[in-house]
Amino acid sequence: MDNTRYRWGILFLVAFVQAANYYFYDAISPLKRNLEEQFNFTNTDFGLFVSVYSIPNIFLLMCIWGGIILDRLGIRRTGFLFIILMTAGAFLTAYGASTYFTEGGVGYDLFSSFMVKYSPELKMMLLGRFLFGLGAETSIVVVSKIIVKWFKGKELALAFGLKIGIARAGSWAAFYFSPIIAEQAAIWNTAIWFAAMLLGIALLAFVVYSFFDYRYDQQIEFKSQLSDKDQFHFSDLVKLITNRSFIFVTLLCMTFYSAVFPFQSFSPDFFLNKFGYSQAMSGKIASLLALGTTLFTPLVGLFVDKRGRSATLMIFGSVLLVFIHLSFALTYLSPVFLMILLGIAFSLVPAAMWPSVAKIVDEKKIGSAYGTMFAIQNLGLWAFPLLIGIVLDKTNPGISPEEVTAGTASYDYTYALLMLAFLGILGLFFALLLKKEDKRSGYGLEQATNKS
Repeated sequence: MDNTRYRWGILFLVAFVQAANYYFYDAISPLKRNLEEQFNFTNTDFGLFVSVYSIPNIFLLMCIWGGIILDRLGIRRTGFLFIILMTAGAFLTAYGASTYFTEGGVGYDLFSSFMVKYSPELKMMLLGRFLFGLGAETSIVVVSKIIVKWFKGKELALAFGLKIGIARAGSWAAFYFSPIIAEQAAIWNTAIWFAAMLLGIALLAFVVYSFFDYRYDQQIEFKSQLSDKDQFHFSDLVKLITNRSFIFVTLLCMTFYSAVFPFQSFSPDFFLNKFGYSQAMSGKIASLLALGTTLFTPLVGLFVDKRGRSATLMIFGSVLLVFIHLSFALTYLSPVFLMILLGIAFSLVPAAMWPSVAKIVDEKKIGSAYGTMFAIQNLGLWAFPLLIGIVLDKTNPGISPEEVTAGTASYDYTYALLMLAFLGILGLFFALLLKKEDKRSGYGLEQATNKS
């Protein structure tokens, strides 16, 4: 098999898997008003629902274990296991919001019998979201290792940029189409079922990829080329977590993503409350973030391949993030302009950061490295959606979901956004430390990626 001939097709195939993952992750965010109307969700309830995704990746260390499993068992077996888990979780989440379940379907009485403070719908959806998170983050690690496998030493940054761009197209589609589907379908939760079915298609796409991966390994005899000293060992984890460059890029990953993803989840509700847009229009404006990353991330990746400057781009992206959150909190600047700008910031950092890991870490440890990064990233993705929900409820006392739904009251997001701006400042600090450490260590983050 000609590696050059197939690798771009492989890229688009596995990027679709991640795009379906992102679509489901974001599809419920623009439906927050529906959840308030149908199940009386509070801000804290919604924040809990968003954050439970990260619990298995923090407290069960599934990203780290998933990365180790990936390095030891390989792409195909690891990918099947975790993609099946996230798909099952997606369908369980959709079931929790279904009319069949809410009218007393299988499991309703059981989920009504404990933790009565929370509705059975919320508890079933939390269980589904938990299983979805159990598989979703490690599936992204798998896709990242696939990109490194097929593109290292070639157009690696461009490949990561395209992969991220296609994945973010999934997020754009979720914010844009999910509220439209909910409004136009006979039953609003059709939007969630549609998102779950996309993951079923993604599982089939990974089956197709596995045939190509098997043929590739057979041709180059990948495993036989690795001597014992090249195989992954658990002692490699110690070297990984004592690598200062890896520590700084991981902390940047956590703070930057924690300042973007939780905001993205709440952004349709933010636009609805601060600017008075409809639910559908709020979803469309929120989708501009993902649309911007879809367009700009491949271009940034191409720039990194040709010119380098990865650390510098991460610094610029972090500065933009701070400016954007402060503007959302303290001004009435156009949300369309700021979301496009946020899309640019969210292109600069990931497109430069993920290929940089392949320079900092040996290829035999790449699965564990990405797994560790995703695990620490999930610490923020668990904590900050929940914190945003709590801050919103505490700083908007006396306002009920019913009043917001009726249009007689609105939530003030100022303090929540200032908290996210502070996260952006921390990210900028770690980006500056990373650039300084790169000069000392000589990993060459500022150098071009493409060696061909």
